[in-house]
Amino acid sequence: MQHTPISTPAFDGVIQATLGYLPANAPLPVQYTFPPPNGEPWENAGYDRRLMAVRDARTLARPPALARHGFALLDVPSDVRDFQDDNVIRHRYYPEVASLACQLTGGRRALVFDHLVRRRAPQRRAPLDFGRGRQAGAAPVNGRIHNDYTEASGRRRLALVLGDEAGREAVHHFCILNFWRPLMEPVLDAPLALCDARTVSTLDMVAGEVRYPHRTGDIYLMRHSPWHRWYFYSAMRRNEVLVFKQYDTRVNGTSRFTPHCAFELPQVPVSALPRESIELRCLVILE
Repeated sequence: MQHTPISTPAFDGVIQATLGYLPANAPLPVQYTFPPPNGEPWENAGYDRRLMAVRDARTLARPPALARHGFALLDVPSDVRDFQDDNVIRHRYYPEVASLACQLTGGRRALVFDHLVRRRAPQRRAPLDFGRGRQAGAAPVNGRIHNDYTEASGRRRLALVLGDEAGREAVHHFCILNFWRPLMEPVLDAPLALCDARTVSTLDMVAGEVRYPHRTGDIYLMRHSPWHRWYFYSAMRRNEVLVFKQYDTRVNGTSRFTPHCAFELPQVPVSALPRESIELRCLVILE
């Protein structure tokens, strides 16, 4: 399908967008997914707001590749039309994504272990709030750059997914992928910005806690570096899937982490639909 990049005044493939880094002097970052107890803040670490150049990856001569850049865009229509029913998602969409994950990576087995449907409120004209006035629920992430897994939580995920299954110790390498599909089109509201994995240093990433009602997880947040290079895909449609690397056990030069966040496009038409999307996380056994 021929795709025309988003058309805005003076758009040359690069926009300037405000992204939320972790301040250099921040305490141990803590975020709540439910109303915090005892008057604590939803997030304690604050934001280092940086105006960053974000390039439309559609304008590149060579498209980004999952193994090198940490992300790729695929044109893969789904047989699923209604993403309102969890049973349909689990029994029909999960197998589609698992098959696609093995094709992309050469993995011998892929297991989708969760999904999340995000819907931005109709009053989306209020900018992404960078932590102010946050509500519980699955709205688009509020502008804070993050990677869903750390070195520690990525390795723990294998045990959580496989449980007591025999042969778990025989898994030498695996990766965790995120498959992100819009449920409306085109995506002009709160698209995803992704950082080229080749420009990310382990020194840039800081482990932080995400507190859920019954458990605590950990993710990476990211401090600013002038070396970071940011990309997005303009006007994504329902037939497209953005796949990006959340974790990879291999340290052989392949991409391992892909920090990302939602951001605001400039000069979005008032008629633009609030963003709705579905994302699946998939563990791929490689060796």
